Amino acid sequence: MRLTKFEHAALQLEQNGRRLFIDPGVFTTPITEAANAVAVVITHEHPDHWTPDQLKRIVDASPDVTIYGPAGVVAAASDFPVVEVRPGEVVDAAPFSLRFFGGRHAVIHTSIPVVDNVGVIVNDSLFYPGDSFADPAEQVDLLAVPVGAPWLKISESIDYVLALKPKRAFATHEMVLSVAGKQMGHDRLRWATEQVGGEYVALEPGDTLDV
Repeated sequence: MRLTKFEHAALQLEQNGRRLFIDPGVFTTPITEAANAVAVVITHEHPDHWTPDQLKRIVDASPDVTIYGPAGVVAAASDFPVVEVRPGEVVDAAPFSLRFFGGRHAVIHTSIPVVDNVGVIVNDSLFYPGDSFADPAEQVDLLAVPVGAPWLKISESIDYVLALKPKRAFATHEMVLSVAGKQMGHDRLRWATEQVGGEYVALEPGDTLDV
C-alpha cells in the first residue's frame, strides 16, 4: 500500500491499482487524478476536510466510489450518497479494510459546537484520527499526527505520539502554519517519535510512503 500526502489533512492510499481518499478539503489542491477510487473517508464536516467540488471530481472520475463519514457528514454532504459510519464499525472497501474510532471532534472553544469525528485505521497499518487525539488502544504502525489547528497546542501532539508509541509517524493538518511553524512541528514530533523508538517521516505535499 502506498500513501501520498496532499496538502493539509488529505491523503491518498493506493493498492492493487485502487485508490482511497481521506479528507480532501478546501486547503488541498484540486484532486484531478481520481480514477479507480473505491472509497472516500471524510472524518468530519469542516470544510478543510471536505468540499463539494473535491467530492464531485472524485465521483466524476470514479462513479462507483463509496463515501463514508459520520452523521454530521451525512447531513452536511446531503447532495452525495454518504454512508454513515460510527466508532467501532469495520468496513470492507476492497482492497482496503477500514476500522473507525473516536466519535467527537476536539474542542475548539466553548462557543463553537463540537461535531462528529471518526478516526480510521486502514489495513491495520495507518491510523488517521481526523481532528482528535483518539486512542485506538492498540499498536499503531503509522500515525498521522495533527500538528497545527485552532484546537491544539504542540505539547498535546507530542504527548499523543508518546502515548501511542507508533512505529512511524508524520504530520498532518499543517496548512494553517507558517514555514517556520511547520519546521518547528516536524522537529518536535521527530523528537517525540524517537523517544518511543519510532521513525519520524517529514512528509511534504506530494511525498509518498510505502505502508
